[in-house]
Amino acid sequence: MSKYTTPLLIDDTFRFSCSETVSCFNQCCRDLNQFLTPYDILRLKNRFGIPSDIFLEKYTSMHIGPESGLPVISLKMRYDSKYKCPFVTPSGCSVYEDRPSSCRMYPLVRILSKSRETGDIAEQYMLIKEPHCLGFNCGHTQTVREWIENQGVDIYNKMNDMLMDIISLKNRLISGSIDKKAQKIFSTACYDLDTFRNQIFEKGILKGLNINTSTLDAVKNDDVALLKLGMEWVKQAFFIYPGSLHSIHDKNTGKI
Repeated sequence: MSKYTTPLLIDDTFRFSCSETVSCFNQCCRDLNQFLTPYDILRLKNRFGIPSDIFLEKYTSMHIGPESGLPVISLKMRYDSKYKCPFVTPSGCSVYEDRPSSCRMYPLVRILSKSRETGDIAEQYMLIKEPHCLGFNCGHTQTVREWIENQGVDIYNKMNDMLMDIISLKNRLISGSIDKKAQKIFSTACYDLDTFRNQIFEKGILKGLNINTSTLDAVKNDDVALLKLGMEWVKQAFFIYPGSLHSIHDKNTGKI
């Protein structure tokens, strides 16, 4: 545990506020490893009104997580501007309403653990009180619960928990990295939603699965429903019907 972190329970309190009036404003939006979850990408690509593949190419990079063995998406910093976030401006975050979950949670971090025996999920919160941040001298005192509600974090947590479930299953059932075919399936279904939708309705990659008509109708226009379907499909393809990974790849001549 870092000397800058303090464990908090959901109804513990802390004081924090960030605005243009704080002299360190925008300083935390540079020189960082900003990982994006599938729901972060969904919100941001829709914010810009661009397809997911264009967003991913322009704003992100991908690597394989050393612990999970799964594709991880990171935001590209602006190398020509002291490694600043591409969305930060002198007046603050230009995508504030759709900012990533880690930005919403700051200065808190949410940590999940899952019982192998019962499957129950426990959550813990850590307050990160970095010395360069002056936001702890501002604002009013509030609970962790109030912060989560005020920052609109709840929907992000619910969607991110679905990804954590996949990672937990992967770590328990599959050791090491997954092969290139499986990486492509995971990254398309979780991150590249517009391509995933195209593959569903033009390539028929989900034919043969027991998916009801109402679900298929919903995913035609609802990205949240599509992401939920994508993550559930990844779980089935990886852990329930792993042999389907090869048939999916072969059916589409090398494309998911």
